[in-house]
Amino acid sequence: MTHPFVHPYVPNTAPESRQAMLDAVGAASVEEFYADVPADLRLGRDLDLPEPLIAEQDLVRHVGGLLRRNRAVEPGRLFLGAGTYNHAVPAVVDEVINRSEFLTAYAGEPYEDHGRFQALFQYQSLMGELLNLDVVNVPTYDGYQAAATALAMATRITGRRGILLVSDAHPDKLSKVRDYLLPVADLTIVPTVDGVADVAAASALIGPDTAAVWIETPSFHGALETAVAELADAAHASGAVLVAGTDPIGLGVLASPADLGADIVHGDIQSLGLHPWFGGAHAGFIAVRDDTRFVMEMPSRLFGLESTDVPGEYGFGDVAYDRTSFALREEGKEWVGTAAALWGIAAGVYLALMGPQGMTELGDTLMSRTAYARHVLTAVPGVTAADRAVHFREFVLDVSAASLTAPEIVTALRARGFEPGLALDDMRLLVCVTEQNTQTDIDDLAAAFGAALKENAR
Repeated sequence: MTHPFVHPYVPNTAPESRQAMLDAVGAASVEEFYADVPADLRLGRDLDLPEPLIAEQDLVRHVGGLLRRNRAVEPGRLFLGAGTYNHAVPAVVDEVINRSEFLTAYAGEPYEDHGRFQALFQYQSLMGELLNLDVVNVPTYDGYQAAATALAMATRITGRRGILLVSDAHPDKLSKVRDYLLPVADLTIVPTVDGVADVAAASALIGPDTAAVWIETPSFHGALETAVAELADAAHASGAVLVAGTDPIGLGVLASPADLGADIVHGDIQSLGLHPWFGGAHAGFIAVRDDTRFVMEMPSRLFGLESTDVPGEYGFGDVAYDRTSFALREEGKEWVGTAAALWGIAAGVYLALMGPQGMTELGDTLMSRTAYARHVLTAVPGVTAADRAVHFREFVLDVSAASLTAPEIVTALRARGFEPGLALDDMRLLVCVTEQNTQTDIDDLAAAFGAALKENAR
């Protein structure tokens, strides 16, 4: 950005064109557009790029060499979660979303693509049943964006700025939310106690400027919030709303936050039939009751049955279109954003295949294997549980009394063929268990854990 370069096919790289653009917006230089980016995040020099490759086959060879450096981990030996999860994906999910009529269309275009609209309407309906809420959006770009938008909705609904985060949120999600809400909200973090919300501290902070109490259940650490109803009552008593983040994969056995008083529920659908492809296929959902105050603040697309020009004839298409930035343009409350529509169709196929019984059985499996893994791993000498909360799929191990730090444990177990989890710091390891980790897999991890610590203690 700091060195002049005229690209033969990009007209606005010409100095006179660039200067005209700067003059139009009143900026002295391109650097002004990056003033909000912290200095420690900026490179301050040109990228260290190799010389350009001459032919396509050279590029193929180069990229192939990079890809061969990737090392696959057997599903049963993968205990890494932290936002992207290795759940089983039925083969029919991939078969459906790889059909050309779904794979090649973006967000339902052309706009007479009623088959795609119907598939997304069915996804929304299945999600609504799972969440026990009436209105679910066409997926947003990812779960982080869904969280940020849900909280922005709360500020508009209440006309207030205060957001109280009472759970342990994913740090990357928190970073996205902070950036997005900076112009419209003030975020306060209430420290958790023993892994869950400090209800007394949170209740004391709820006041006339509180727009929303924000919970995450399960939290970044896998803890399930048990005081959702109490926090909802405290928020509502002050005119605030309760915004809850959740993972729908557990709702076959866990109560939906909506059943406990949450007004807006958001999350990510990656666990519903989406592979953890090198960081995941992610898409966010936002769900509310059929309440005009809430529905009309949703900026994303909603598909439903709509009348046509032919009397008595109906088709699938956008509903409440006049609330979106498509209709309002620069007067829109928020930009509609990128609709990750293909992932919504994948999640819809997954939910249709699983059904209520399948989701219940899966939830039972996840709860029991989480508890079992926590039990056997904390039986390893020097390893304890970081809190006493009830956990779903993930939990934190305290290794402060072990012979290896958390990063050293990760390195040692990788050498044994395991991906044991995410080192949060030197003393804490976040471990994830899905239905792909059998009891034998968990026992093997515990044995490798114990062997690595014992070996280092000699």
